[in-house]
Amino acid sequence: LLTFFGLAFFLQGVNYGFSPTGEMMGERLGELSYRWILIPIGFILGFVVTFAEPAVKILNQQVDKVSTGSIPEKVMLYTVSIGVAVSVALSMVRVLFGISIWYFLVPGYLIAFFLMRYTKQNFTAIAFDSGGVATGPMTVTFILSMVVGVANVLEGRNPLLEGFGMIALVALAPILSVLILGILYGRKEKENERKAETS
Repeated sequence: LLTFFGLAFFLQGVNYGFSPTGEMMGERLGELSYRWILIPIGFILGFVVTFAEPAVKILNQQVDKVSTGSIPEKVMLYTVSIGVAVSVALSMVRVLFGISIWYFLVPGYLIAFFLMRYTKQNFTAIAFDSGGVATGPMTVTFILSMVVGVANVLEGRNPLLEGFGMIALVALAPILSVLILGILYGRKEKENERKAETS
């Protein structure tokens, strides 16, 4: 009962507070003559909003527990946050230049499947979980609203399609960033094993 009412009030607050603010911000930024500033702003907001995302924090705590501290909570938080930040920046590039979502999604998932071959299974599972977790209430309501606001003021942009593209990219980017982290951890483990053998 507490969870239900807590989540209901939280989502109401997000919808009344974040959504209109994000859309208004997007419209104001989209009207600027130097629209390129949307790309670094998207990166910063993507990073900050993911840092505040409750679902991401819970995932990081669970990963820390399951891995018995070998994958620290902070490392996961920064990895997922950077992934989302890059995806929001790419979403802004898409909106500004009118690039099709397929040019990002198809190569992105092909790279993800390629990276899976060189990553341990536990990292693969964490990567795909983080993709779903990153598209939580904070990201969806605030950043999605901002992208929709930008698309509203740009000619020839469909806010519905641009919004869907942003969510699709946000779901993809953390998968790639966590898989890359898995490869780096795998190399570190091999180096430690070699050092142990030589000593």
